Amino acid sequence: MEIYIVRPGDSVDRIAAAYQIPPDSIIYNNQLTYPYPLAIGQALLLSVPGSQPAPDVTLPFVYPGGYAYPFIDQWVLEQTLPYLSSLYVFSYGFTLEGTLVPPQIDDAPLIAAAKAYGVAPILTLTPFDDSGQFNNHLISQAVNQGDIKQALLDNLVATVSAKGFEGVDIDFEYILPEDRIPFADFVRDVGNAMHTLGYPVSVALAPKTSDTQTGLLYEGKDYRLLGEAADYVLLMTYEWGYTYGPPMAVAPLNKVREVVEYALTKIPASKINLGIPNYGYDWPLPFVQGSSKATTIGNVEAVEIAIAQGVPIQYDETAQSPYFNYVKEGIAHEVWFEDVRSLSGKFGLVEEYGLRGMGYWQIMRLFRANWLLLADAFTIHPNNLT
Repeated sequence: MEIYIVRPGDSVDRIAAAYQIPPDSIIYNNQLTYPYPLAIGQALLLSVPGSQPAPDVTLPFVYPGGYAYPFIDQWVLEQTLPYLSSLYVFSYGFTLEGTLVPPQIDDAPLIAAAKAYGVAPILTLTPFDDSGQFNNHLISQAVNQGDIKQALLDNLVATVSAKGFEGVDIDFEYILPEDRIPFADFVRDVGNAMHTLGYPVSVALAPKTSDTQTGLLYEGKDYRLLGEAADYVLLMTYEWGYTYGPPMAVAPLNKVREVVEYALTKIPASKINLGIPNYGYDWPLPFVQGSSKATTIGNVEAVEIAIAQGVPIQYDETAQSPYFNYVKEGIAHEVWFEDVRSLSGKFGLVEEYGLRGMGYWQIMRLFRANWLLLADAFTIHPNNLT
């Protein structure tokens, strides 16, 4: 695959002729819509004959995973599953009695679809309260109260066995600092329970850069202890740019690298999955802290907005992320998203440091160019996670 940056005067037909490839392949790879307009600065993924590695070149193995809600569009799911090793079903909460609370929509079809493609369906465990928010009191009770913990472990084993899951992913956030060690012990206990079934346990980690990083997202997550307790971890290397924050890249590569380099001082590379965002944000300007709110958009949608508004896409070389500005109905906007250039940089980190793989939050929107680029850069490891 090759990445081409659109220049003034370009069209799909002209690019196809220059590279001697079918126009339909450009349209397909990049999910272009008729009449196939392009934005200056848009990054296109091209399938160019002769650009593939020679047959004797061995690509590195990776384990790609993606989070999905049970209401994912079936077509999007089927387009995505061939590129995954694991599908993280989001999510199962629990009560103060240790009873699991399943998703509101039946997840059986999602589990069955994953298995049909040889992908491991993973139960994602979250401490959501009745309002759908992370609840650190619920976490404290689960990791400190032996009877609650045992009930939760028993229910996890029963549910994984009954529903056909092949592992558990623990996504707890806002853990109290005093629960740092009990939480790591809890992850180890879940792992021991899953290992009796032959399945792994993973844990999601907020993006720390030091042992002493302050803040409720970070102080309860001990990278060394959790790296020892879990079979593998997910670095949640996204949300620098977020809904209520100022406009900036969602996953700036310079910041992502800092997290990876810190993680590698505590956790073996073979246990680390890099978090990758499959979305962007559209901020109204001017940004006002406390009242401004960005709109979540897909990566394909971001390009369509740039085309509709007739503005060029720019690229921040430090963050290695695309962005653009536009004005609509008198309101200025700033958009940051992911494209094949920014994803190529993240894949480069996975290869450079020999990481286990990557985890996508989330796969509800199809970004086909990402998956084609992934398959071109790596060999996707089969489902043998035990």
